[in-house]
Amino acid sequence: MKYLIGSFITFFGFAQAQPLYITQDWVGDKVFTQGVEGPAVDNNGVLYAVNYAEQGRIGKVTAKGQVSQLLSLPNGSVGNGIRFDRAGNMYIADYVNHNVLRVSRDALQSGADASASVSVFAHNDKMNQPNDLAIMDNGILFASDPNWKNNTGQLWRIDQDGTSHLLEADMGTTNGIEVSPDNKALYVNESVQRKVWRYRLDDKGNISNKQLFIEFKDFGLDGMRTDSDGNLYIARYGAGVIAVVSPQGKLLKAVKLKGQHPTNVAFGGEDGKSVFVTMQKRGAIEMFRTAVAGRNYAVD
Repeated sequence: MKYLIGSFITFFGFAQAQPLYITQDWVGDKVFTQGVEGPAVDNNGVLYAVNYAEQGRIGKVTAKGQVSQLLSLPNGSVGNGIRFDRAGNMYIADYVNHNVLRVSRDALQSGADASASVSVFAHNDKMNQPNDLAIMDNGILFASDPNWKNNTGQLWRIDQDGTSHLLEADMGTTNGIEVSPDNKALYVNESVQRKVWRYRLDDKGNISNKQLFIEFKDFGLDGMRTDSDGNLYIARYGAGVIAVVSPQGKLLKAVKLKGQHPTNVAFGGEDGKSVFVTMQKRGAIEMFRTAVAGRNYAVD
């Protein structure tokens, strides 16, 4: 999706001179629960994350330290990953009720509590607990689906009509998931096994040619995002870093965070070069600047 750069100044204006790869607090400790996850930025530059103040709530961050409630999920649902499609609709992985939920762009922009606007976009009883989401430019979604008790996982595709398709079973603990900028590769990591897999992806969301992309010797893996150059940013749970990996699978950089337990990452800011990191134990969100804009950002 293309973002209007001017719209970010209202929400996320800050000095461009901030050093690269130096983290700072964007939202302080315990504003979110320890279930803080799923950061995502909409077309207007607003940052969202799950489990604001209480489990099941979605919070919106309109500036540094400025957080309010967007909605409370119904039926005991608890969110994890969040993604937006090109039209601005929000999708939320609901790991309690085996759903992917949807909130329309109109509901998000109304300024009112959007709780009543949450609908079930996809449901499948065979899902363990939808965890994180990735999305192609054409709106096709992918969901990681771990079984933490058994250290196993599944991989799902969710088409634009809401139908779900099991792409692979008997994986490790699937967690972070992301699409490359050219929509020709899908990345899926396994937290406990510390492996990241790369699949070839076609325009209908079919996967093939699974290959080991990178493997780590310690700590866990969580959420992932790509930048516009195709580099993969991986939350290294327990290590307290975001690993930046090239499209060739080479570790380029490990960005040190203040906390040790990052759960996910999202690009935003007025130029798409701000990386927001949800921090589990802190219930906080950190931010650092990077040299390359996120995959979804384009400047006309």
